[in-house]
Amino acid sequence: RQQSANKPVHGTLVGCTTESSASVWIRTADPVGVALIVRKSDGSGPLIDGNHVQSTATTNFTAVASVEGLKPYTKYSYAVQLGTGSIRFHSGQTLRTFPAIGQSSKFLIAFGGAGFMPSNERMWDTIATFRPNAMLLLGDNVYIDDPESVVIQQYTYQRRQSRPKWRKLTASTPTFMIWDDHDFSTNDSWGGADISVPFWKTDWVFPIFRQNWANPGYAGGDEQLGCWSSFSIGDVDFIMLDCRYYRTDPKDTDPSMLGPVQMRWHKHRLQAARGKFIVLCSSVPWDFQTKGDSLDTWNGYRDERDRILDFIEEQRIEGVVLLSADRHRSDAWKIERENGYDLFEFSSSRLTNQHVHPRMEEAGAIFSYNELQSFGLVTFDTTADDPVVQYEVVSIDGDKPFTLEIKRSQLEFE
Repeated sequence: RQQSANKPVHGTLVGCTTESSASVWIRTADPVGVALIVRKSDGSGPLIDGNHVQSTATTNFTAVASVEGLKPYTKYSYAVQLGTGSIRFHSGQTLRTFPAIGQSSKFLIAFGGAGFMPSNERMWDTIATFRPNAMLLLGDNVYIDDPESVVIQQYTYQRRQSRPKWRKLTASTPTFMIWDDHDFSTNDSWGGADISVPFWKTDWVFPIFRQNWANPGYAGGDEQLGCWSSFSIGDVDFIMLDCRYYRTDPKDTDPSMLGPVQMRWHKHRLQAARGKFIVLCSSVPWDFQTKGDSLDTWNGYRDERDRILDFIEEQRIEGVVLLSADRHRSDAWKIERENGYDLFEFSSSRLTNQHVHPRMEEAGAIFSYNELQSFGLVTFDTTADDPVVQYEVVSIDGDKPFTLEIKRSQLEFE
C-alpha cells in the first residue's frame, strides 16, 4: 500500500470527453483527494486545474475527476495528483477534445464487445495503432455472471483494470460503455420492469458499474437507474441504449427491451439530434437474423423495434446508423424498410474472446468475419459534400478483411 500511496492502483482511464471538457477515472489504494491538472501537449499555455474529488471506501476507492474550459479538437497532457503528492505528467497520459458540436470533421471510433481473454490482450495495442478519437464498448466488457456477489463483481472489474495493455490504451482514448447480459446479470437475462426488483439491480450491480467507468452521466439520473446516455462528436450524435435493466421476458405479452421511461427519452433524443449522422448503439443486434431463433436480440422485441424505426420515419429523421455487439464475430447487415431508407447495422463483439459464433452470410449478412478476434473501426467524414461513414472490420493482427462505405445521401427520404 505504501508503494501505491502516490499513484493509481488502477487507471488512468479517460472517459467522458466533449468539445471543452474531459473526465479521468482512477482507483486508489486508500481514501485520498484526487485532482486533475491539464496542459497543452506541447507544453505551452498555463496549467488548467480541474475539480477536486475524493476516493472513498464507499466508492471502492474509485474517483472521477474532470476539467472544463478546454479548446475544441486540441491535444492535452494531464496529470492526476493524489493528496499532496507531486504533479507528474507522463507521456502516455494524453487526451484530445472532440470537435465543436455541429462542426464538420473527420474522426474515427473503435467499437466492440466481449473483451476479456488475457491471451489476446494485444488487441488493445492493435486498436491503439489506429488512434481512434473514442472507443465504444457495447457490452460484455467484463464477464461477471453473478449479480448477487459483490466480491465477484468488484474482482472482475479489477481484473480488467489491471491489464497493462488495456491501461495503456484507455489512458489516452476516451472510452464510453453500456453493458450486456454478462456484465449485468447472467446469460440472456432480463432485469424486469421494476427499478428495484430484483434487489441486486439497485443495491449492487448498477452502483458497481458506475464506480468503474467515467460515462457522460446517466440519463435517467438517480431516480430512474440505467446506463443509457448520449453524446456528440462534431456533427455526429451518439445514443447509447441500456438493453438489460428494464428488459422484460420476451415471451410476455408486449415485451419491452427499453422500458417506457427510456423509450420516451430515446424518442426525445432522436428528435433533438442535429448531426449529419445519428448512431444508435445497442448491446444486442438489431437485425432479426443474427442469432437464429433466439429471442435475446431485438428478434424477441419486434414490436418495440418497429416502434423505434417507425418513429424515425414518421419524424423524417435522416442519417441513422445502427451499431451493436453480442455476437462473437463482426458483421454488416442491411435492414430494408418499405416506408423509409434502408438502415445499415455495423456489429462487432469479439475483441479478445476465444469463443466464436458462426459466420452469417447465408442468413443475409452483407459480410461476416470470425477467423480472428476483431473490432469495428468506423470513420466519419462530414466535411465531404456527401458525408460518408465507413465501417472496417479490423483483426487482432491489424488486417482489414471487410469494408463498407455508406454515403449520407443513402440515408435520406425521397
